[in-house]
Amino acid sequence: MPRSVARFLTLLIAASLVPTALANDGRPNVLIVYADDQGSVDLGCFPEELRGQDDLETPHLDRLAAGGLTLTQMYAPAPVCSASRVGLLTGRYPARAGQPGNGPLAAEETTLAEVFRDAGYRTGLVGKWHLGSDGDRNPAGQGFGDSFGHLGGCIDNYSHFFYWNGPNRHDLFDNGREVYRPGEYFPRLMVDRCKAFVGEGGDAVVDEKPWLLYWAFNAPHYPYQGEPEWLERYADLPTPRREYCAFVSSMDRYIGELLDHLEATDQAENTIVVFQADHGHSTETRAFGGGGNAGPYRGAKYSLFEGGIRVPAVVRYPQRFPAGERREQFLTGCDWLPTLCDLCDVPPPAVTLDGRSIADVLADDAPLDRPPYYWQMGGGAKPQWAVREGRWKLLARPLDTTQPQTERPNGGRLPGEYFLADLNADPGERTNLAAEHPEIVERLRGVRAEIVAGFDDGAE
Repeated sequence: MPRSVARFLTLLIAASLVPTALANDGRPNVLIVYADDQGSVDLGCFPEELRGQDDLETPHLDRLAAGGLTLTQMYAPAPVCSASRVGLLTGRYPARAGQPGNGPLAAEETTLAEVFRDAGYRTGLVGKWHLGSDGDRNPAGQGFGDSFGHLGGCIDNYSHFFYWNGPNRHDLFDNGREVYRPGEYFPRLMVDRCKAFVGEGGDAVVDEKPWLLYWAFNAPHYPYQGEPEWLERYADLPTPRREYCAFVSSMDRYIGELLDHLEATDQAENTIVVFQADHGHSTETRAFGGGGNAGPYRGAKYSLFEGGIRVPAVVRYPQRFPAGERREQFLTGCDWLPTLCDLCDVPPPAVTLDGRSIADVLADDAPLDRPPYYWQMGGGAKPQWAVREGRWKLLARPLDTTQPQTERPNGGRLPGEYFLADLNADPGERTNLAAEHPEIVERLRGVRAEIVAGFDDGAE
């Protein structure tokens, strides 16, 4: 046999023996699934003592947790959709990034997609954007090479129209081009696009780019449009729990389909999968006044009490993280950008980050010395805000959204300017300790003032 032919065959055989985990230049793929308006403890894998009820089926997310980690003290960056997404994608307090409420992401902010794209990753968005549509504030302008979904806050899952402000408008876009798929169930459209984006990993050549996919699932945000099978399964539950659970379980089914696809294409071992909700469940009128479960926690969407910002979360990375364990440390959605950069050997952006890498926490259950953390809901002269430092949490102008929107006394606004909670003794935030510990209130007010000095208007 000629030497050149023998050498070619040797190289061919060697290439065929390269494990799939070494494809995509050796760095892991990243899948982030960001659920929408999901109750703080609404996952089957969460401890029963937190859930308090056993009426929701999430077998695929439970399977994800069994192969990875359940994060029982994960906090959203904000209690509302756009701001939470800003925190996830920038690793910064939404207020620092210029959007503490619902509205566009500033074009000058550097996103997770941009830093991964610049490091050689393919980047994709599927689902809900809700961060702007004009100029550089659309998905393409913020680093996503491929995008499919709706640009606004929610859509009907069959017509793909936004019906909640007039005039009604169609909102389904494929890489910036409006497309029409009337009658097709949006979760089905999303999972099909996700599978197309991640591809058939087993056929990848060694130097193919790794990928980062941000799947911003629009469930269980209203309108509650779970599949008929799940509505029948939950027929004995009262409204609105029945409708809410049906939509969560429908979401779980489609997430499971993508997880199955990763396994079938030999990509599961080399993919970091992150699942978490953007904030707590909705008690708005359009959400039937509720449906979600905050467990022992007070509040819901729009509130900085625990039920508005403490969210279900799971992460799996077989090459680095153990399986079937819990992490109890205080973690935040802002941590994912620096953590994923750390795990994927991607340089983080050269800006102030408020998240920190939790790679060692996830891998080894390492202790986390977290500095005080800040939330802000809305702008203006007197926004709702909260600071947590260890066991202490101070809320300013607290809003309690536990009850349905139409049933809240004073709109949910509590008396008094400040609410101080000891989360170790009172995780449900039932007792206001502000009058008993004025020195802690003043200290945490000072912490807040120092935090916002660089990005806030100085409002009290």
